[in-house]
Amino acid sequence: MLPRFVGRLGPADAVTTANAALGFVAVVVAFSDVELAARLVLLGAIADGLDGVVARYAGGSQVGPYLDSLADVATFCVAPAVLVYATVDAAWPVSFDPLTAKTAATAVLPALFVAMGVVRLGMYTAYDAGDEFTEGVPTTLAATIIGSTVLCGVHDPTVLLVGTAAFVYLMVSTIRYPDLLARDALLMGVVHALAVLIPYQFGRTFPWALLTLGLAYLVAGPLFYWRGGWVVTKLYGNA
Repeated sequence: MLPRFVGRLGPADAVTTANAALGFVAVVVAFSDVELAARLVLLGAIADGLDGVVARYAGGSQVGPYLDSLADVATFCVAPAVLVYATVDAAWPVSFDPLTAKTAATAVLPALFVAMGVVRLGMYTAYDAGDEFTEGVPTTLAATIIGSTVLCGVHDPTVLLVGTAAFVYLMVSTIRYPDLLARDALLMGVVHALAVLIPYQFGRTFPWALLTLGLAYLVAGPLFYWRGGWVVTKLYGNA
C-alpha cells in the first residue's frame, strides 16, 4: 500500500519537507556547534524561497500552504530559539537551582519566540497569504537575522536575548512588510548561499553582508521599497 501523499504532493512540497528536516538537524547540532546550526537555519531560508520558485514552474498542491507554515515552525521558530538558547547557555550556563533572572530570560524569551512565531505563521496563512504584504516581521527574516548574527561570531548573550525579545513583539506587530521582488529575492538568495558555503572567507564578509541586508529590510522595508524606481511607500497600517 502506497503512502497517502503519493500523487497528492509535488516537487515544491518535497523542498518544503526538506526545509522542516533542516530545522530538526539545526536543533540537534546547536548544542555542539552553534555556527553550523546557524548555517543550517540559513540553508532552510534558501529552501523556503526555492519551494516557491519550484511551485511557480512545476505547480503546487492544495497541501502546500499548510506544509509551508508547518515547516517554518521547525526551521524559523524552533531552530532559531534553540540556537539562541544554546549560544547563551555556553556563556551563562543554565541552572534552575536556584532560578536566576539570567536563567529565566534564557529559557522564557526563546519560548516566547516560538509561541509568537507560531501565532504569526497562523495569522499569515489565514489572512496574508494572497496579499503583496504581510503584517509583522516574517519568521524567515527573524531567523535569518538571528542565524547570521551567530555566524558573524556575535555570541554575546545580551545581544541575542535583546534581539529575541524584539522579535517576540515584531513578529505579531501590525507593521506591514511588502513581499520581495524576484530580483531582490535572488540577491538575498545569492548572499544566503555564500554565507552558508563560505562563511569564514574574507573576514566573514558574507555573513556580515547577509546581516546588513536583513537589518536594512527590517528597518527600511516598511517605509521604502524599490518599485520600478525610488518610490517612497508608507506601509504602516496605523500611521
